Amino acid sequence: MLDGKPFQMISGEMHYARIPKQAWRDRMKMAKSMGLNTIGTYIFWNLHEPEKGVFDFSGDHDIVDFVTTAKEEGLWVILRPSPYVCAEWEYGGYPYWLQSEKGLVVRSRNSKYLKEYRKYINEIGKRLAPLQIKNGGNILMIQLENEYGSYGNDKEYLKINQKMFIAAGFDGLLYTCDPAADVEKGYLPGLLPAINGLDKPNEVKALVNKLHNGKGPYYIAEWYPAWFDWWGTPHHIVPPGDYANRLDSVLKNGISINMYMFHGGTTRGFMNGANLKDDTNFEPQISSYDYDAPLDEAGNPTEKYFAFRKVIQKHLPAGVSLPEVPKRKPAVAIPGIMISKEISILDNLPKAIKSRNPKRFEELGQDFGYVLYRKKILKTGSGTLLIKGLRDYAVIILNGKTIATLDRRLKTDSLSINLSAGINTLDILVENMGRINFGKYMLDNNKGILESVSFNKTPLINWEMFKLPFKKIGDIKSNAHNEKIFSPKLSSGKFTLEKAADTYLDMRNWGKGVVWVNGHNLGKYWSIGPQQTIYLPKEWLQEGENKIMIFEMLGNNQNLINGLEKPILNLLQ
Repeated sequence: MLDGKPFQMISGEMHYARIPKQAWRDRMKMAKSMGLNTIGTYIFWNLHEPEKGVFDFSGDHDIVDFVTTAKEEGLWVILRPSPYVCAEWEYGGYPYWLQSEKGLVVRSRNSKYLKEYRKYINEIGKRLAPLQIKNGGNILMIQLENEYGSYGNDKEYLKINQKMFIAAGFDGLLYTCDPAADVEKGYLPGLLPAINGLDKPNEVKALVNKLHNGKGPYYIAEWYPAWFDWWGTPHHIVPPGDYANRLDSVLKNGISINMYMFHGGTTRGFMNGANLKDDTNFEPQISSYDYDAPLDEAGNPTEKYFAFRKVIQKHLPAGVSLPEVPKRKPAVAIPGIMISKEISILDNLPKAIKSRNPKRFEELGQDFGYVLYRKKILKTGSGTLLIKGLRDYAVIILNGKTIATLDRRLKTDSLSINLSAGINTLDILVENMGRINFGKYMLDNNKGILESVSFNKTPLINWEMFKLPFKKIGDIKSNAHNEKIFSPKLSSGKFTLEKAADTYLDMRNWGKGVVWVNGHNLGKYWSIGPQQTIYLPKEWLQEGENKIMIFEMLGNNQNLINGLEKPILNLLQ
């Protein structure tokens, strides 16, 4: 019920941090035109408190502006501010520095965790509680925790969550959300139990009636008409026809729904998460969060969009019609972006940190990116190099030349190496490929070299470590493309545009790395796919000169990139 009248919520999930701020309104207009009346969004703790006590709500992180823009566009908002979000997001939204707090255990009644959690939720409440519907705003409901039933069943912990939310000002309609099989474990009596991943109306109603009050309301908090991708697997595609019929059935039965995702966008920078279960290997997610959603990665309508729009239109009150669908955005091909400068990462290192044993990222005070571990070895001959506790991917460089890679996905952690006479320089470039965002292994989320490095079973000690978080990228000092660089390298170039428009950078001939344009980290590429292009939004381009920078881990000798009019998300090597 809304203002005393029946209200069926037809919501779509989209995340402010995965869309350029300048494009929020355009995406919301697309939502209205498909028939949505509500937008759902998570809030990401690690975006807003990247370092302990340092809060950021600026630019693309301005969640308040996102909510108020939705109101201006006539959309309600479902707010999901739990410290844990999953969302295929780095560490499930938790800040990396929580792992450096000795004795802190996330998602528990642990006092150290609750202390930091309380600070965070109070900061969120201070900004967003005034925008609840009871205060004249457009926030309809607030989600407590997130799929907690898939993790635990501590009702006292959930009650603490509820008290902290209320103390932070979130004293409106609170609800829990869990997969159907785990609803009972994650449900807190008195709140609305929402269901994920189930869309059979009779089963949804029976489950809610059993737990709640026997009469609803009924809400599918995450309805999956699509799915996400991870490196080394084909792009997931969910045909629209069957799901249009399912949507029709749900709406016909008066159930409210939130599509996850309506629009995925892009997981920029180093914020992708990873999965790990007892029966799977490590699965780091790609940067594209296209999700095969009704709106594609760039915000254009798909076949699924129009199929769902047709269904929703059918269930609107008589005489009510949907707004016209905005025109598809133009995309542009940009041929021949040349790389003009290059430098080996080995020639551009910061000050070394010295330690007897390799240190983890967290011990170095580093969140994302890369750490280069260096050891001088005065030995000769061949033997086995073993890295115990590699998290997650390593480029092995011997005397300035890349000789191998090791990959946590493939459970590779050793190789044979040959040491020449004299002093050998061993460099191990380690990448954080994304902290686990779901399940019990979230409690084991450190990065770097966690244990030791040995040669022929003898531990190697006395290391230098170089932090490479790449939070800001400056100019490259080298003057020219150099095909003799055989190690990870930074490259840069320039290109000129008469008019800014979306494009997709073709990285098929490159190896593995990250791309920046005009200072914006666009995300990761890797030749194993499925993602072969990187979406470059028009909002981050400018008429005239634009700058591109690339960190290429594998040292591929490429000096050319093309911008394509369409993405490539379906190739594997």
